[in-house]
Amino acid sequence: MNTDQQQILESFDNPHPGNDYTVRIEIPEFTCLCPKTGQPDFATLILEYIPDRHCVELKSLKLYVTAFREQGAFHEDITNQILNDLATLCKPRFMRLTGRFNVRGGIYTTVIVNHKQDSWEPETLVQLP
Repeated sequence: MNTDQQQILESFDNPHPGNDYTVRIEIPEFTCLCPKTGQPDFATLILEYIPDRHCVELKSLKLYVTAFREQGAFHEDITNQILNDLATLCKPRFMRLTGRFNVRGGIYTTVIVNHKQDSWEPETLVQLP
């Protein structure tokens, strides 16, 4: 990840910082390059997070993700890299990024990475009748 890509990302103040709520963002057209062959890799990224003081600004997220199109990276590396950049930007209570990579050589890869603030504990799940 280069600094130019990180500088693309923007956040905005969470309008409801007192609430634990989940933001889910699906990015169905993620592409990067295979570091071995240079062939394109395609994936759907699913970002889920519970914001603290800041939220990810969507246009900047789109531009940030698009910047990976010419970058060679292993699926595990790029998924962790994106989560780390987003967690650094927003400092969420909790964040999960799932990368569902399309088939390559007969193999599908799904990479799931999590980030959690040390002091944050999730609310107890309420079961409704």
